[in-house]
Amino acid sequence: MLVDARVLEALSAEFAKRLAAMEREIQALAPRPFNVGSPKQIGEILFEDLKLPGAKKGKSGAYVTDSAVLQALAEEGHELPARILAWRALAKLKSTYTDALPQQINPRTGRIHTRFSMAATSTGRLSSTDPNLQNIPVKTEEGGRIRQAFIAPPGHVLLSGDYSQIELRLLAHVANVKGLRESFARGEDIHARTAAEVFGVPIGAVDHALRRRAKAINFGIIYGISPYGLARQIGVSAGEARAYIEAYFVRYPEIRAYMEARKEEARRQGYVTTPFGRKCFITGINDRSAARRAYAERQAINAPLQGGSADIIKRAMNRLHRRLAAEGFAARMILQVHDELLFEVPEGELARLAPLVRQVMEGAAALSVPLKVDLGAGPNWADLTELPAA
Repeated sequence: MLVDARVLEALSAEFAKRLAAMEREIQALAPRPFNVGSPKQIGEILFEDLKLPGAKKGKSGAYVTDSAVLQALAEEGHELPARILAWRALAKLKSTYTDALPQQINPRTGRIHTRFSMAATSTGRLSSTDPNLQNIPVKTEEGGRIRQAFIAPPGHVLLSGDYSQIELRLLAHVANVKGLRESFARGEDIHARTAAEVFGVPIGAVDHALRRRAKAINFGIIYGISPYGLARQIGVSAGEARAYIEAYFVRYPEIRAYMEARKEEARRQGYVTTPFGRKCFITGINDRSAARRAYAERQAINAPLQGGSADIIKRAMNRLHRRLAAEGFAARMILQVHDELLFEVPEGELARLAPLVRQVMEGAAALSVPLKVDLGAGPNWADLTELPAA
């Protein structure tokens, strides 16, 4: 991908100033000076000096101060761990992206050339390394500004084709979930529909907060989320979250049956299969450790869905690669980020290529629910304008 190093350098300088200001605020909240980058010193400040609850030591003898510990303290209203979390997040963006990416620009091409591995994941997803371009943040303001550095050359635009809710669509297909299949066929807002079903309100009465909870349940179920995990995500008690999950399974009993069948399949044969027949091996499914077993069970539930979406996008990539060559396009496919394909397109080709990308991606597999692709185009990876369906 072509990269504007000046954007990254300006961001790096801005982040450095913000980090310095954040560090001054953190030191003002602490009872004594300490190194904000030292997990050991953070543990001593939080659990020895301030005597905050939840102290736990690791094998090294130092207090555990990972993001889960700090997040739990922040949610209890403690300001210092919340500020440290924010500092860590920005420091990671600076070191991983704004500082490191300019060093990885090829001086001859002006581009960053990532490496893709075909067989590094158990689900079959492609993985990107040196650098990892599949992990550039998308949901935060800072992440969006980093994506602005990934640009199209003069006379070109970037075109993104992104599968919409592909794992939920695969779940509706493989588990034969009547309610979800009907919703997808009608083009309904699937999270609003789930909220109406689970919380027992008319679909027109579903507000943003209920939809957000339903979305967390929909995607959490795919990853085998626990009541505790869901409770923390949507800000309710574990009992309330457990009731939501139970209501979900009452409404969609096919999903619970699917989950139990995949766990049993993995226990019996050591692997599960995607809808297209590819095996995803599951290690630890019969382990003595309950924690390892539970992790393997979550993998068994999710692998056919994540693996199935990987199969579909690989089909689409192969077909698009052939069509680009056969139909004389100068456009190039330059990146795959799990459910998204990114193309570098001469401006004059966009009107012809966009409908082709949508047609090939949506036609890459015949499921009992329609595949839907969202298209966007723009001068850089952050500023993509949605392209309407024909």
